[in-house]
Amino acid sequence: MKRFRAGVIGAGFIGAVHIEQLRRLGNVEVAALVKTTGPREKAEALCVPAAYTDYREMIDREELDAVHICTPNSTHFEMAMYALEKGLHVICEKPMTCTVAEAEELNRKAREKGLVNAINFNCRFYPMVYQIREMAKAGELGDIFTVHGSYLQDWLYLDTDYSWRLEPELSGESRAFADIGSHWIDLVQFVTGLRVTGVLADFAVFHKNRKKPLKPIDTYSGMALRPEDYRLTPVKTEDYAAVLFRLENGARGCCTVSQVFAGRKNQMVVEIGGSRCAVRWDSENSNALWIGRRGSANNELVKDPSILCAATAGITGYPGGHVEGFPDTFKQNFKKVYDAIAGGIPDSPDYATFEDGLREMILNDRIVQSAREQRWLDL
Repeated sequence: MKRFRAGVIGAGFIGAVHIEQLRRLGNVEVAALVKTTGPREKAEALCVPAAYTDYREMIDREELDAVHICTPNSTHFEMAMYALEKGLHVICEKPMTCTVAEAEELNRKAREKGLVNAINFNCRFYPMVYQIREMAKAGELGDIFTVHGSYLQDWLYLDTDYSWRLEPELSGESRAFADIGSHWIDLVQFVTGLRVTGVLADFAVFHKNRKKPLKPIDTYSGMALRPEDYRLTPVKTEDYAAVLFRLENGARGCCTVSQVFAGRKNQMVVEIGGSRCAVRWDSENSNALWIGRRGSANNELVKDPSILCAATAGITGYPGGHVEGFPDTFKQNFKKVYDAIAGGIPDSPDYATFEDGLREMILNDRIVQSAREQRWLDL
């Protein structure tokens, strides 16, 4: 088995997840991390040998095979470009960049260099999501008529909740849809094999001003703030998005995204209506798949690799009755990526590539424009 050395840029909530799941692969050593403040303390806490404040220094000094970029969106372009120029494979968090032009340039550079490139749309690798894809490919759903669902969170429910994602100069023009709606629509296009051809979007900002902390806090930390700890800051990115979609076969879709929905910590729901049956998957019950039928009883298929499609069994780590969830999707995604690094890039990889990231950026751009102009836009 080939062994690899990886460096992780950004060691917040999601960076730590990358580090933990890379270790589960067995053949990837997390050699170093980058964090602008307190890198040594973070490296010690995560048992990473080397720590840097500058990603360039890490890339130049460490003999790495790949880098994982887990930093604010506005930094993705320069970091990914530097790594590609140095001949490193790149795994980047979503959204890929802040602009379509940046995404186009990165995609072009990665293809020119012939390097493995991936966007971390990890939700593709929930076993029962993958099972929907295999059912759709086999014709078990029939013709797709409709797709609908939601992605709901409450981590920005209060006006005292704050994150860099609220700031357009760091995250881009869209927040809620770019951050979590992108997962929903990527999953839909992945499992159905259908691309979006048109969008109509509506955005809303419910907290026009938020209390920005004057000292660093971690995502999902729930830190309580006192008046002297914050500054009132205007908010321009959306708390809520509703989007209608047209898919290339004539199917229709709709999605509701909210980061201010009390009680939902991180729930994604996808329902697909086909001419033969319907399916429903809920991330809060991620190991089960509801299957609805007109002429016979509905049923629930529960994750058990011994009864799932062979391809689904291949991305399932544990036997039936043993729950798999959020961290496992990272492991399975990274396994696919490092298999490509070891054995060559497949023609149609299951993991999301920079090309997928570019398509998502174009889609997000149209959604923002549609919300602004309140009209349908084609892709």
